[in-house]
Amino acid sequence: MSEDSGRGRARAAVPLLLALLPALLAPGCRVVESGAPQDVPPAPTAAKSKHAKPSGRRPGVVNIETEQTLNGTRAAGTGIVLTPSGFVLTNNHVIQGATTIKGTDVDDRRTYTAQVVGYDRTGDIAVIRLSGATGLKAAAFTSANGVAVGDTVTAVGNAGGKGGTPAVVTGRVTALDQSVTARDDSNGTSERLTGLIETDTPIRPGDSGGPLLDTSGKVIGINTAASAGIAVKGTDQRKEHRGYAIPSDRALEIARQIQRGEASSTVHIGKTAMLGVKVRPNGRSPGALVAELVPGSPAEAAGVPVGGVIVAFGDAAVDTPSTLTTLMLARHPGDAVRIEWTTSQGERMAGTVHLTEGPPQ
Repeated sequence: MSEDSGRGRARAAVPLLLALLPALLAPGCRVVESGAPQDVPPAPTAAKSKHAKPSGRRPGVVNIETEQTLNGTRAAGTGIVLTPSGFVLTNNHVIQGATTIKGTDVDDRRTYTAQVVGYDRTGDIAVIRLSGATGLKAAAFTSANGVAVGDTVTAVGNAGGKGGTPAVVTGRVTALDQSVTARDDSNGTSERLTGLIETDTPIRPGDSGGPLLDTSGKVIGINTAASAGIAVKGTDQRKEHRGYAIPSDRALEIARQIQRGEASSTVHIGKTAMLGVKVRPNGRSPGALVAELVPGSPAEAAGVPVGGVIVAFGDAAVDTPSTLTTLMLARHPGDAVRIEWTTSQGERMAGTVHLTEGPPQ
């Protein structure tokens, strides 16, 4: 991968993160892991819906396709037009690990190359910009604060990663403020997501990053993960399909921060620096174990070996792969950084690496 945490994937966009194109495609929607009762609490009985009819609108939707040359994969997902000039909101896992991104605006049917403006890995939000786009139809957003269990909702997205006219599915809100562990089947990683809107809409791979609409056609959430059915502990029964969406208020707050160019401990702005290692935990010992080197990368040039353990990056100690990723995200292409590692024989080594540009993480 191009980053240092071993997460060079582009989870396309829905329950297995939902993105799923033919042959070498990474999933596009994350899947919700089962087995931990607290991760997938029983859905409360749905209250009577305040609205009778689902929305038929499909505002400002973009079909996203990515290539990940470091992994030899492709992926697909969905985005939502924020501005007529081509700023598009999507999930971070849709563009994660991507070396090439293309977005097709489903209103004008034009395909654009896209650049990453910034992303928040922990919030699973990213903003990309479609190069040369003008006059796009922006989606209409509204606050999710008024959403209630039982409300009728519509999910729109690039289901199956097939492009063209977005798929539209309807359902109801089954729970609010939910926490789940979402798994990316393209690389086996997972992360904890909280404060989500739960629905029974049958979203599919490719839908990640797409809008969850209220009955007036306004965006109240960003579809990000799903479960096709979860076994009920101690029984032979399975709970129905459930989809999970990031509330619009939170998604827009992060997106606006990215558009303002304000980096933080969780938000990365601009191009991503690359060290060029795939790492994993070093057993019970601190450090990031190098499992693979990207050929021609800064790490390889500095002499970092496969099997070595990175223990320091700049002035900070590295105790886990995630620590290394966090430290990397504070850097930019062109930065010179001193790193330290131990060899498989236990010898401590050091060198200076000149970071190059890599895919978003």
